[in-house]
Amino acid sequence: MTEPLEYAYAVVRAADRLPEDLQGVGGAPVTTVVEDGIAAVVSPVPAADFEEEPLRAHLEDMRWLELTARSHQQVVDAVAAMGCALPLRLATVCRGEEGVRRMLAADRERFESAFAALDGRDEWGVKMYADIGPDSGADGSAAVNGTARPSSGRDYLRLRQQYRRAREDSRRQAEDGAREAHEALSGLAEHTRLHRPQDAQLSGATGQNILNGAYLVPREDAGAFAALVGELADRAVGLRVELTGPWAPYSFTGVASGPGGDASSAEELR
Repeated sequence: MTEPLEYAYAVVRAADRLPEDLQGVGGAPVTTVVEDGIAAVVSPVPAADFEEEPLRAHLEDMRWLELTARSHQQVVDAVAAMGCALPLRLATVCRGEEGVRRMLAADRERFESAFAALDGRDEWGVKMYADIGPDSGADGSAAVNGTARPSSGRDYLRLRQQYRRAREDSRRQAEDGAREAHEALSGLAEHTRLHRPQDAQLSGATGQNILNGAYLVPREDAGAFAALVGELADRAVGLRVELTGPWAPYSFTGVASGPGGDASSAEELR
């Protein structure tokens, strides 16, 4: 008989309460598995979808991945609203409740350290976007062709060089502005993470993403942090600033799913 699988969303303290009627992946009811004072927030998932081979296939299905990620985040955010929650990676799956307990026991010290470091703190995201101009290829020819027709080959080369210089200057100014903003925001954050810029084709955002930062901020400093973001947005010339949060500390938990085959994750299976 196949051992049931449990999808693990986050780790909380055993005394923390769950929101009522919380549902996870596939609408399954969310519960906790307790081990020595800490608990994993879990829900049952079908082996037909979450055993290693079918999971590998699903991870190539963007629609399936999006739905699973949304359910994962909804559970983590709901639990984080009730207390300190340590998010686990997407598609962390354990073999039954015993597998969950083995995961908790194996990583207990790291979980406890994370609780101490993250309790009373939230993650905030700050993105900055710059309109640097159309990406017209390495030689800038598309931009030149969009201007008045040059009278000679020499004029064409001059216009192309002017465009490339202007684009480089815009990029440099935008990056300097993002760097200064990050330094200012870091002064109000206990920890920071700089993530890779988001691809506009995937995010749907306009402009080029030049700052994609995560900031761990004590809750008592949240108002000052948000006010500083507003000030930076007002001062930023040619830059658009976006603030998101508060979130569970996704970027700062530093915890991995358990060893020994008891747990697997999307990142590991890939």
